Amino acid sequence: MAQAPYDLVVIGSGPGGYIAAIRAAQLGMRVACVEKDASLGGTCLNIGCIPSKALLESSEHYFAVTHRLPAHGIVAGDVRLDLAKLLARKDAVVKTITRGVAGLFKKHAVTWVRGAARIAAADRVEVRGSEPQTLETPRILIATGSAPIELPMAPFDGTQIISSTEALALATIPKRLLVIGGGAIGLEMGSVWSRLGAEVLIVEMLDRIVPGMDRQMGKLLQRSLERQGLRFRLGTTLKAAAKTPQGVTVTLASGDTESQETCTVLLVAVGRRPYTDSLGLAELGVRVDARGRIVVDERFATSAPSIYAIGDVIAGPMLAHKAEEEGVAAVEHMAGLPGHVNYAAIPNVVYTNPEFASVGLSEEDCKDRGLAIRVGAFPFAANGRARGMGETDGQVKVIADAATDRVLGIHIVGPHASDVIAEAALAMEFDASAEDIGRAVHAHPTLAEALKEAALAVDGRPLNI
Repeated sequence: MAQAPYDLVVIGSGPGGYIAAIRAAQLGMRVACVEKDASLGGTCLNIGCIPSKALLESSEHYFAVTHRLPAHGIVAGDVRLDLAKLLARKDAVVKTITRGVAGLFKKHAVTWVRGAARIAAADRVEVRGSEPQTLETPRILIATGSAPIELPMAPFDGTQIISSTEALALATIPKRLLVIGGGAIGLEMGSVWSRLGAEVLIVEMLDRIVPGMDRQMGKLLQRSLERQGLRFRLGTTLKAAAKTPQGVTVTLASGDTESQETCTVLLVAVGRRPYTDSLGLAELGVRVDARGRIVVDERFATSAPSIYAIGDVIAGPMLAHKAEEEGVAAVEHMAGLPGHVNYAAIPNVVYTNPEFASVGLSEEDCKDRGLAIRVGAFPFAANGRARGMGETDGQVKVIADAATDRVLGIHIVGPHASDVIAEAALAMEFDASAEDIGRAVHAHPTLAEALKEAALAVDGRPLNI
C-alpha cells in the first residue's frame, strides 16, 4: 500500500542519514528514514565507530593496569580480565546510543520505516519488510554507507576469517591475530586484541601504515605501536589463506619472496566499499564511478532527478563526521539554503595509543602540489601535561605556506590527539596562520600547548625546546 507523501525519504540511518533526517525536520519537512536493521545508527553506531571505541577504552584500561600503573606507584593485585563483561559493556554503550537516535527521531517527528529499500522511481521508495509499503516523496536521499571489502582468496566465514564486524565480538582472545591492512581499522582492532593478550601481526601491501596520512608521522606511530608489542610486515600482500582446525595458514608475498604464517584468526581490513546493493540505481540512471561510488554535484544531487546521495556511497574519505556534514548541507540545499562542506578542514583520526589525528595537507601532499612550505614540530616529551600523564610518545606538526604563513595542515601523534585536533580544524576553517595559533593564549599545563609550540616552531621560535 502507498504511504501518505513525505517531503523527504532518507535511506539509511547512520550518522549521515539520521543527522540529515533531523536537519530536514528542523527545516519543516515531513521526513521518513528507512532502515533495514533492527536498530538505528547504521554501521558507525552498531558495528563501527562506537563499539570499537568502547573496546579501545576498555582494553586501554586493562593495559594501563598491567603495564603502566607501576610507574605511577600503583601496584595492583591479582588482575583478571572478564572478556564477557567487557563485551557486554560495549553492547550496552551501543544500545544506549542507538536508543538515543530513536528518541531524537521521536522528538523531531521523523518516521522510522523498518525494512530494506528499493527506489522504484524518482518519487517512490518501496520498502520490503514485515509490512511492505511504498513511500511517496519528491526527494530521496541515499545514505546507505559502506561494507567491508572481501578478498577472493580469503572469503569471510565469521569465525576464522573475519571482518571488522566480527572483530568487535570475539568470544575468546585469539592466541595469534593476523591483520591484513595497516589502515585505521586494522590498527585499532589490532591494538584492542594486542592489549588484551593476543600476539598481533599487521600486514600492509604498501611501504607504510596509515596510507594517505603524513608519512613521517605514520612512522612515529608505528614505532610506538612496535614498542607495545605489535609487529608489522610492510610491502607485503596476501596470496592465499587456508583454514585448518587450529586456525588459518596464510601465504604472504614480499616482492618475489613468499612465506607462510599461521594465526588463530585472520582479520581482513583492507577497506570498505559503497553499500548500494538492491537499491535499483542502474534502472534509475544513477551514475556511479569506477569504484562504485555514486557521482553527485555540489548540491549532492545524482544524475537522476530528485535523488541525492551523501557519505560513504560518494567520493571522499569514509568518515562519519564527513557524512554528517554532507547530510546537513544536502537538505539545506533542498530547502534553498547555502549548504556547504569544507573538505579541506575535515579531521581524520586513528584511535590507537598514541592517537594519530590529522587535518589538511601532509608534507607529501604539499610536495605533489609544488607548494613552498615551512614546517614546525614540537614533541610531547617536552610538554608538561604529557610528562605528568606519562604519555610522551609523538609530536605535533604544523605545515604552513612559506609566503603567507596560512596553515595548510596539522598532524598530531600523541595523547588525546582526537581532542586537540578540533582546535586545528577550527584554525583551518577560518584560514588561520601559524602566527595566529602561536599568539593564541593556551591554558597551562595542557596538551594543546604542544600545538601552540609547533605553530611557533614554524617561525623557528618555540619556547620550550
